[in-house]
Amino acid sequence: MSTTTTDPVADVRLRSVTTVRTRILVSVLLMAGLGMLGAGATSYVIQSNRLDDRIQANLRQEVQEFRTLAAEGVDPSTGDRFATVEDLLFTALQRNVADQNETFLALVDGRPEYLPRGDRPVRLEVEPAVLDLLASLPGDSDVVVREAETSVGTVRFAAIQVTIAGEPTVGTYVIARAVDLEARELTDTIRTYAVVAVGSLLLIALVGWVVAGRLLRPLRLLRNTAQRISETDLTQRIPVTANDDVSDLARTFNAMLDRLESAFGTQRQFLDDAGHELRTPITILRGHLELVDPSDPQEVAETRALVLDELDRMSRLVEDLILLAKARRPDFVRTAPVHLGRLTDDVLDKARALGERRWTVDALADVTILGDEQRLTQALLQLAHNAVKFTRPGDAVAVGSASVGETAHLWVRDEGPGVAREDRERIFQRFGRAETGRGIEGSGLGLAIVTAIAEGHGGHVQLDGGTSRGARFTLVIPLTPRPATTTIDPDIDDLTAEAAAEVIGRRP
Repeated sequence: MSTTTTDPVADVRLRSVTTVRTRILVSVLLMAGLGMLGAGATSYVIQSNRLDDRIQANLRQEVQEFRTLAAEGVDPSTGDRFATVEDLLFTALQRNVADQNETFLALVDGRPEYLPRGDRPVRLEVEPAVLDLLASLPGDSDVVVREAETSVGTVRFAAIQVTIAGEPTVGTYVIARAVDLEARELTDTIRTYAVVAVGSLLLIALVGWVVAGRLLRPLRLLRNTAQRISETDLTQRIPVTANDDVSDLARTFNAMLDRLESAFGTQRQFLDDAGHELRTPITILRGHLELVDPSDPQEVAETRALVLDELDRMSRLVEDLILLAKARRPDFVRTAPVHLGRLTDDVLDKARALGERRWTVDALADVTILGDEQRLTQALLQLAHNAVKFTRPGDAVAVGSASVGETAHLWVRDEGPGVAREDRERIFQRFGRAETGRGIEGSGLGLAIVTAIAEGHGGHVQLDGGTSRGARFTLVIPLTPRPATTTIDPDIDDLTAEAAAEVIGRRP
């Protein structure tokens, strides 16, 4: 049986070689190299074809000039037509001035006879390959173009055979171009291009390495941040300064961390609240159950009634906690057109069953907003329920609605004892209660639920009125709906709801 071992050092080395930064750089260099190679090869082929065409054109021109001289020219020494082949060949060589990498040769009856003036790129008269080709030319040929390998490389030449009527002598006029010498300039250009291309690739590699590193920096920060994150520390964030796709990924990751931190904070808050608030009724239930006398029917009945009452209170408490836990879900508020005046009338009709009070309407707004009618009704009835708890039979409790600028106001007003100044902030917190509310039944979550509903509509709750007589709680809702400041993923937030359900032994 064989075992496979893994070398961690080799793994780290392999990962360092195959990083995204390296792969990007290799891809860029490969594409740039292929592009430069293709451009260089294409340019070389085009220039080579142009060089070949130029050589061919030069040979045709020289051939045409010699033919014109043989057909129409005159001997400069006599002023008459050329009488011998030698005179024609000599005059042609005297008149022609060779270009760079060009030379001539005149043969009489196959033997080199006349040589051009000046420097010559190649001495044709001593090149065996050239002489062998010239010797093998058919006697009746006009113009023959051949290539031969010489001491200076490939030479392309055109050989023209010429005779004079009545003369047995056969002359051969040779125009030659040193092809390899002609191509040397092109070769030097391509060599220079190759050096510049290699230098450009090195520069691209350097710049690409730096640029790729900067572009991928958010990904490295993302990885390092993800490694530092734990269930007890979700405060880590990635610093983002650029404005590109990778930076957008980092911003999305930060937003996800915001949602996770908020969701886990909500869950921890729920668990803390539930543990704190349920401990007392559980202790009460346990104490009464331990002390109850099973043989005493009256005591059993009293204990049963107490237990059921405490369980009902616990159930309402957990339901309120579940509602608050779900208050930051995107679907907590489902908006639709809501007419505020009709909503106010409906709330008043439902609130009359909460207690014997003088129920009145302060105002009815003839305006339609986008909101969740059920949630707004729930918030107003919660405020009405609080008003009933803090007033006496016959006291006035009023509801109303109005359009104020860019906002809609929905309120509940009572003539109760009011809210002390030091309690105005505390009563909106979870389990926060005013001193005047001590001993009055309630979980202390009502105003927190009202606040959550208002914030779900992009608004808030404000407390108006004096501190000695009555209070007015107003929901301020924008006429144009605005998104909530923080959105929690429903799947994440369901963890809190599930935890709440498990507290009371059931699922929501």
